[in-house]
Amino acid sequence: MARNRDADVTVVVSAARLERKRREVIKSREGEDRHRYFQGVAEARYVLRKVFRLVEDEAKKVGLDPLAHQALIQVYGSAGATLRVKEIADRLDISPAFASSLVKTLVEKRYLARKKSSEDQRVAWLSMTKEGKRLLHSIDEQVQRHVDYFNRQLEPGQREAAMSILLFYVGVSLGRANAANL
Repeated sequence: MARNRDADVTVVVSAARLERKRREVIKSREGEDRHRYFQGVAEARYVLRKVFRLVEDEAKKVGLDPLAHQALIQVYGSAGATLRVKEIADRLDISPAFASSLVKTLVEKRYLARKKSSEDQRVAWLSMTKEGKRLLHSIDEQVQRHVDYFNRQLEPGQREAAMSILLFYVGVSLGRANAANL
């Protein structure tokens, strides 16, 4: 169940119906006519691209490169809220040299702080500063307004098609055991 704050509407998704759609997607992908599969792919990519563009636009409005914004999200959203440059590079799928350049800029802007590892002085751990957290929170608040509006424009079939592909992409089934836990 997803809650849309602005519209004060709760969208309920049937796990059983979503699982049926996921299975239809798989069956379509394995068949000769893959139209149903590509419908889901189109909806999933439409939703993801739209949301990513909204996020990128808000980052740019505050003078932050979208990839630098993603680096901040990866650091703050990591399990320990700390990452090494190599891990940022892996998470963003960029070269370590480019990640190092991004990190340098973010440290200079005081959004990230470096701390040498106590076990290995060659390793630096990166963590968010208070200013970095404030910036991420601010961007997120603006993004949420836009995402709420976008969500109100989606039809149930679009949501389900997009979700079925995302489930397929990450290898998740909403079979009976999983559906009961939703």
